[in-house]
Amino acid sequence: MGLTIHQVDAFTDQPFGGNPAAVCILPEPRDPVWMQNVAMEMNLSETAFLLRHDDGFDLRWFTPALEVDLCGHATLASAHVLWETGELSPAETARFHTKSGLLTATRQGEWIELDFPATPEKAVTPQVELAQALGVKPQYVGQSIFDYLVEVDSEDTVRELSPDLNLLKSVETRGVIVTARAAGPGYDFVSRFFAPLSGVAEDPVTGSAHCCLAPFWAARLNKTEMVARQVSKRGGTVRVRLNGDRVLLCGQAVTVLRGELLLTE
Repeated sequence: MGLTIHQVDAFTDQPFGGNPAAVCILPEPRDPVWMQNVAMEMNLSETAFLLRHDDGFDLRWFTPALEVDLCGHATLASAHVLWETGELSPAETARFHTKSGLLTATRQGEWIELDFPATPEKAVTPQVELAQALGVKPQYVGQSIFDYLVEVDSEDTVRELSPDLNLLKSVETRGVIVTARAAGPGYDFVSRFFAPLSGVAEDPVTGSAHCCLAPFWAARLNKTEMVARQVSKRGGTVRVRLNGDRVLLCGQAVTVLRGELLLTE
């Protein structure tokens, strides 16, 4: 018997927007090599694997190239699938046991709120290849436990970026966040996220990046609740709230595909 696999567009209320993630609920533990092969076959920025736990679900995330320690959009997609399939009732909190500790998700009307650890950055002198690969002059560069954060002069600069992805692979980091203040009303800041070394050229909407962006922009804008827009081609909206050493990420999700994984060995 095959396994059902769900494809969900996260951080959007419209199909074919946001960030697609595959979600597979496992009936029993599976070998990481098998999970990596499934993620490579799905060829999405993340594939999430869930296994029921005494107190929630074990959750692991894989890009087509490797396993990652934290992923926002695939966690959002996983919670969406658990409620949509009846694995959890609408009022239940989704509890995920992960490499980044316990993560939770709750339903807030049409939105889903994730409780994630903040990953603040510190100012650094980056590899010279970073600015060369991006083709811009950074106003500021910081580094979190996962990524570089690069602030540039304007939203237009973020939108118009066309980085040299081969050169960016020489920058030793999970990914590179490029951000600026939003130019118009409706959003506080914008960003894009590039992770070629992790097997993802550009991630459409990156929840975990906002665990770094939230404290960064909270300090600059003097506010703890903000609305962010990731201005990739697909685009997506993330509501963020800084709460001490935690970041609450709020987004929407839409299931676009449901199929059967036939080869389960």
